[in-house]
Amino acid sequence: MRKNEHTAYEAALLYYFQGETMEAIARRLGVSRSTVSRLLAEARETGVVKISLQDPGTTPESLSNDLGHEFGVRIHLVSVRESDTEVRRLDLVARVAARLVASWMEPGTVLGIAWGTTIAAVTQHLTPHPCPESAVVQLNGAANANTSGVNHAGAIIAAAATAFDASMHHFPVPAFFDYTTTKEAMWRERSIRRVLALQRRADMALFGVGSLAGGLASHVYAAGYLDDEDMETLRREKVVGDVCTVMLRADGSYADIPLNERTTGPRPHELKLVRRRVCVVAGESKVPALRAALRAGTITDLIIDEDTAGQLRQHHP
Repeated sequence: MRKNEHTAYEAALLYYFQGETMEAIARRLGVSRSTVSRLLAEARETGVVKISLQDPGTTPESLSNDLGHEFGVRIHLVSVRESDTEVRRLDLVARVAARLVASWMEPGTVLGIAWGTTIAAVTQHLTPHPCPESAVVQLNGAANANTSGVNHAGAIIAAAATAFDASMHHFPVPAFFDYTTTKEAMWRERSIRRVLALQRRADMALFGVGSLAGGLASHVYAAGYLDDEDMETLRREKVVGDVCTVMLRADGSYADIPLNERTTGPRPHELKLVRRRVCVVAGESKVPALRAALRAGTITDLIIDEDTAGQLRQHHP
């Protein structure tokens, strides 16, 4: 019985959240189309899937609408089970995010991407969706004292560019400069100015939030980008996380944090110039950083698992 319940859940996830056809689901699960139909019916009957109709003229008391109203963003909830591990939740959210991002891509779109653990998971689930004359541009540098960052950031940018048949534009600078004067000099270079100009033309930005704590450590804090002195500075400044490697306090402030003078990602006031700003979050450890990102006004569309969303609402003052 437990195996059947799991199979029904998988079929429902593929059908309702990822938009797969019954034929495609049947091939993936190794069953007949009629079996898929039965599994979907079972998922509805047992409450795994709950279908409701919402009159657009009313204001529902739902989690999604509550959060959307409080923070002024569009909420895209992803259903998870209590038994799902953090890795599993990330995978589920990443699958839905990949489908949504692809649906928002159009010919000529400029997509800005900030690298990280969550966005790497999203790009792994992108499927071919050619968008002629589109471009994918890296939003923040990736190199540090130990690595060029090419393997991590490069794979993310390449996966998105391949999926959308888009031109690919890397940002060949460190994640954090050692000196602000070096950054100022680099920002005058024509090759860097070209990438910065394309970033400013972005129609959509795709990013996660970095958290200083949690079971799945954010890449910027786990891969040697910050030394002990930097981390001590972040603690002293009461930083809770980052967006595009720009550090944020719990109240969303960032302008006077010293490390932000050396970071290469767009600051919230620059990010807000992008029409659609898509943030992907999975895991309750991300809540403090996510709340800071929302307060900084960096997000228009939030793709999030329902448990993390519940924690966000529960702790929202």
